[in-house]
Amino acid sequence: MTRCSLLAVVAGTLLVGTAAAAQSPVLDKLARRSADVVELQHRQDGFVRVQSTVSFFVPGPSGESNEAEKLREKARQSIYATAARECDLLKATLASECRLESVSSNINSTRQYGPAQQEGFTVNGSMTFRITRK
Repeated sequence: MTRCSLLAVVAGTLLVGTAAAAQSPVLDKLARRSADVVELQHRQDGFVRVQSTVSFFVPGPSGESNEAEKLREKARQSIYATAARECDLLKATLASECRLESVSSNINSTRQYGPAQQEGFTVNGSMTFRITRK
């Protein structure tokens, strides 16, 4: 068989196999995994996902009062301001470009159960950035 004929047979087999495989859940899964590998290779070529977390305690009322609500809003605002400044820090250290992908905040009340425990709430924030390395 000539080289051209062999290539034609291989190409024909791949086309028939691809048409039949397009309906296979197993191959759909493999295609998604291949896409994940491409994304990983793309990140290795310069894009990196960076995640940063912040946690702090805010003393004060933790109930449903106006003062407690204002403290919670100030705490969330602090998380968002931190996320806004984080790209500047990343650019100063390891990134040439930076984009905020996600940010979340979580506030957990701490009730006063005795004289040793202060009333307030714990604030947790998480942010994810997509950067291009320098």
